Amino acid sequence: MVSAASDKPRFDFADLSYEQARDELIKVVTELEQGSTTLEQSLDLWEKGEALASRCEEWLIGAKSRLDAARSAAQNTAAVEE
Repeated sequence: MVSAASDKPRFDFADLSYEQARDELIKVVTELEQGSTTLEQSLDLWEKGEALASRCEEWLIGAKSRLDAARSAAQNTAAVEE
């Protein structure tokens, strides 16, 4: 989410590993499930959770791409050897 005061994202998790982002997302979900926050705090947590989920998805898409490339390379090598 971009704040009105600047073009910088409100939550920047680009430097988090998949595991770090996942663990932070778990904390956010746990806090939301407790229901002990104000509406404003809940909205902030929701937005943070969305940003963390997006970061996790980026990692997973990247991992899938790497696996697909490795499989393709292995299939090409096998085809050449036949």
